Amino acid sequence: MKHVIALDVGGTGMKAALVGADGALLHEARRATGRERGPDAVVESILTFAADLRAYGEERLGESAVAAGVAVPGIVDAENGIAVYASNLGWRDVPMRELLGERLGGVPVALGHDVRTGGLAEGRIGAGKGADRFLFVPLGTGIAGAIGIAGTIESGAHGYAGEIGHIVVRPDGPDCGCGQRGCLETLASASAVTRAWAAASGDPTADAADCAKAVESGDPAAVEVWRNAVDALAAGLVTALTLLDPSTLIIGGGLAEAGETLFIPLRAAVEERVTFQKLPHIVPAALGDTAGCLGAGLLAWDLLSTEVSA
Repeated sequence: MKHVIALDVGGTGMKAALVGADGALLHEARRATGRERGPDAVVESILTFAADLRAYGEERLGESAVAAGVAVPGIVDAENGIAVYASNLGWRDVPMRELLGERLGGVPVALGHDVRTGGLAEGRIGAGKGADRFLFVPLGTGIAGAIGIAGTIESGAHGYAGEIGHIVVRPDGPDCGCGQRGCLETLASASAVTRAWAAASGDPTADAADCAKAVESGDPAAVEVWRNAVDALAAGLVTALTLLDPSTLIIGGGLAEAGETLFIPLRAAVEERVTFQKLPHIVPAALGDTAGCLGAGLLAWDLLSTEVSA
């Protein structure tokens, strides 16, 4: 059966699938990234995982994968197939497309940025299906964004489009790793809420999910932490809406798992701030942590389609 390899590389784990031409998941697997062993070992883990997936397809599906798509974190030069930099994995300038192509017997390989790849899946087959213009914003350890336009994801002139997490929303706010102060992700990411709630509750093990539960039970300290995060998030999103004018705003990541505890106040906070802007539909992501893997499969099939039509 004709299929492609789809691989989503995260900071701690990798999600993979063999994906049929109709989008069907023919096989799924997960492995640890193994970043504690260093960047070279992480790259080898990716290559070995991809080779094992190829072998599985040959054995169980009767033929080898016709292409592969891989989503990686950090700075990505998708056009040249290079994983430029990832702070959580420690690598620099890894020729990922070339290495994977060699390990997989020369099949075409597409490389993508993890958030933009997840956004591609959400836009085509998830919460943004049918939306001509959308913005996908996962709220996780950090905050990034994927700008969807007519079924594709805009990467920008240099591959940095959508970095909404580094919009400054509080100029006197916390220092950010990017060198600025008060960036959106320092105030409204899941990790930011975790830090704030751990401090406010006096429990160093408390996290953002605990804060959401405390909000639901009416804890005033939790409500204050949550309100501050939602206000910062709304400020950043309205800036994005002003620039991009999407019809749909898709919110994903760990913080979105709080459901209406997040979405009710967030919709209200965004609505309070808009003036002339058109209010988009603000919806939760539909694909969860499988978005990156599904998107990697779409990248692979898109690559084949491009090669056929070229």
